Amino acid sequence: MGVFLCCVVGLAFIFQSHSLDIDNPLYRFKRYQASDWSDPSDCAARTKQPVVVTNTHNITLDIRMPGVIPAGSDNYLCMAVPVPLNRDSYIVDFVPHASMDTAHHMLLYGCQTPVSTSDYWDCGSVQGTCEDEASIMYAWARNAPPTKLPKDVGFRVGGTSGISYFVLQIHYGDISAFRDHHRDCSGLTLRMTSKPQPFVAGMYLLMSVDTIIPPGKRVTNADIACEYESFPIYPFAFRTHTHHLGKVVSGYRIRDGRWTLIGRQSPQLPQAFYPANKEADVKDGDTIAARCVFTGEGRTSKTYIGGTSGDEMCNFYIMYYMDSRNAIPFMNCMQTGSNELFRHIPLEANVPIAVSPDHMMSMMHSGHTRDHQDDRLPLEPKEEVWDQDYHLEEVITWPESQLQLGQVSGVALDSDANLVIFHRGDHRWGVNSFDGQDRYQQRSLGPIQQSTILVVDQVKGQVLKASGRNMFYLPHGITTDTENNYWVTDVALHQVMKISSRDTDKPLVVLGEAFIPGSDKNHFCQPTDVAVDTMTGNIYVSDGYCNARIIKLSPDGRYLSEWGAGSSDRRRRLPFRIPHSLAYLPDRQELCVADRENGRIQCFVAKTGEFIKEIKRDEFRGAVYAIAYSPAGGGLIYAVNGESPYSHSAPLRGFVINYSTKEIVDAFSPDKQAFKMPHDIVVNKDGVVFVGDAGSDTVFKFTSEKAHRSVKKGGIEVQELQEIETLVQTNLKPVHKVSVSMALATQQKTAAVPDKQTQPPQAQQKQSEGDRRKLETAAEQSSRQGVSPAVITTLLLIPLVLVISIGIFIRWRKSRMYGDGFEVKLEPNSGGGILGKLRGKAAGGLNLGNFFATHKGYTRQGFDRLSTEGSDQEKDDEDTTDSENEEYSAPPPPPVPSS
Repeated sequence: MGVFLCCVVGLAFIFQSHSLDIDNPLYRFKRYQASDWSDPSDCAARTKQPVVVTNTHNITLDIRMPGVIPAGSDNYLCMAVPVPLNRDSYIVDFVPHASMDTAHHMLLYGCQTPVSTSDYWDCGSVQGTCEDEASIMYAWARNAPPTKLPKDVGFRVGGTSGISYFVLQIHYGDISAFRDHHRDCSGLTLRMTSKPQPFVAGMYLLMSVDTIIPPGKRVTNADIACEYESFPIYPFAFRTHTHHLGKVVSGYRIRDGRWTLIGRQSPQLPQAFYPANKEADVKDGDTIAARCVFTGEGRTSKTYIGGTSGDEMCNFYIMYYMDSRNAIPFMNCMQTGSNELFRHIPLEANVPIAVSPDHMMSMMHSGHTRDHQDDRLPLEPKEEVWDQDYHLEEVITWPESQLQLGQVSGVALDSDANLVIFHRGDHRWGVNSFDGQDRYQQRSLGPIQQSTILVVDQVKGQVLKASGRNMFYLPHGITTDTENNYWVTDVALHQVMKISSRDTDKPLVVLGEAFIPGSDKNHFCQPTDVAVDTMTGNIYVSDGYCNARIIKLSPDGRYLSEWGAGSSDRRRRLPFRIPHSLAYLPDRQELCVADRENGRIQCFVAKTGEFIKEIKRDEFRGAVYAIAYSPAGGGLIYAVNGESPYSHSAPLRGFVINYSTKEIVDAFSPDKQAFKMPHDIVVNKDGVVFVGDAGSDTVFKFTSEKAHRSVKKGGIEVQELQEIETLVQTNLKPVHKVSVSMALATQQKTAAVPDKQTQPPQAQQKQSEGDRRKLETAAEQSSRQGVSPAVITTLLLIPLVLVISIGIFIRWRKSRMYGDGFEVKLEPNSGGGILGKLRGKAAGGLNLGNFFATHKGYTRQGFDRLSTEGSDQEKDDEDTTDSENEEYSAPPPPPVPSS
């Protein structure tokens, strides 16, 4: 019996393999290179390899240039490779093998018919890439590192998608890279699966086609915006692209007048996909907008949009997923946004992100010619976890009713323990607010008519008092003195004012000349903040955006002294680069300064200005926007970081720093929405922290009270709520079958919840031991109650053997009935023999024929360079998904309400 079963199964596999070979396009492949390409000079001589079939569902396809030498600079070379599967399949991973030392950029097109099937051809001329409409599916540039696709998401090709061939195009920029006459085999590896993916990926491209950058002009904006009119999309990554003149590119979703950031990055950094804001889903009726900021400095003639190195581009890519039932693979927007719409764009979109020369050098020497072992997202610093009981968490129920705020520039506390908010109403600081001499250019708007100073209850967030109408143009910093007066700064007026909290119609003291910047004793230049010595009443002003000094004034505003940045080494003193925020330390009689763009905190003796210490942490990663101080715990400095045009961006967070040791004791951030531009911070005597965010026009409240963290909600413990949430998410996630690993993962998540609460180490140890014993007991019971695999296999094979035996018997009877000349013909698309019929065919279709359709009149050479690297393909036949990546999470889209 056993021998008979083995023979039957063996024959079935033989029939399966033979049926796959009948119409398998793998036989058409002629150009595949060896897997090791570390030596470019020898790549053309290496043995070519076919497509690697990892299992019945997955294949790995190498597409490499066949050892080419470009004829000159700006040479475009192409090669074509047929799609290895006729049926619908999904690309779940792109792995590039190239270096920017050799290749300027690399693109992968999909089409029905390439213009040539020769080894390679010059595709930078009129000949182009495809006879039909080409769809860009992937691109690489500037040593972009891999980016992971979400789990259960893939790009569809083959079958009915309209894509039968891949065309690889490589732009070789500088011919001097080939002075040693080596041959190039740059390319990429595709990992594909035939298993249908629950979600289908797509691309939304915002592109400017008519921007003109005048020579020598400091700032030119390219604005694009379109109303979205389709099924919901869920962005999970974004990518920016310009040429050399681009400084920053930002993309937004606009809903009900509120701008929500999708992504923002420098186009001079590696042009990879970066994680998008998870809360920025887009639905019918929303507006999608993008802005590219250019500079014309250094150019002697106008710069236009085009494909050559002397032209420019403005592209913002949104990679999204959709429900497969409504999937649209590609959408674009090329409409110029109106000035009225972009008047409300957040300030962050106008702040350039500079790339340091050191970082450019590191990119130049980090070519991806080997397999990528580090799949972390680009420029995402490693999160550090501080092991302590103290931790600040957002109070998501504060305020109880929404505050009507503009850009929040300052926060303070008055003597009655109320929160004081300083905001800009309907005025916004934009790139055109000041000229080259730092003079305010929007005086015609008049002063802000709304109340710019709000006194708010700390507990409920109710507005107790509103003042400051028709007084300010661009508010910035605010603090209070012992008599409850407000000391404020206005960067447009270049002034510092003292205002009574009881009568705010007229300032008590005005320092500086209105709208006149200066650097002498009687003028300021965009002053940022004020601190008050609680003992002497002396005033300290950080001055500012265009001056790099701290000014000390008497209580009545008389000039006393000033000083700049300090250093323990006088030979290496680094000047202030925007002293942005001040904190007075009453128990130490010191003054600390947030030196914003230098990413550091410096502290001085308040009386003399003598330098004491500097706090500079890697976690700041660029900029320190604001600081506050509390004498609790021997002295704690509270700080918020921000994005800097002079260094790499970092997660925007708040920090609690031990003043004496300079160690970070806590890091915190909001739960319901991320920081956008945390601009000021204040802490009360109980350790409650308020952060004003100028990017989201919001004030956040944080507390470290344990009662807030472990309180029961409606009679249910927080741990129970998290367990229920995990269960709900598990039930909502579309899966084909439930696996044991999923159950174990859920059990591990729920078991890890108590770690978030404060417990004695002994209790945690006992709990973990108890959990371990429970798991061991469950495993033993499962093993005792389980059924032998051999028995299960035998039971499953019995029906199969019975069916095959009946079929053989019927065939024998028919041959007896009709004679030996009777022939049974197999359908060419029968799915591949017996096992193919059992497995069935992949269902559903995604037509990528219009994916990345080339814009008419837009040169092929100039089309954008894209990087969609790195999703895990299926590793096991028994897996129900084709990605093990956890960089992004793609939960099912919520159901669309019926109209």
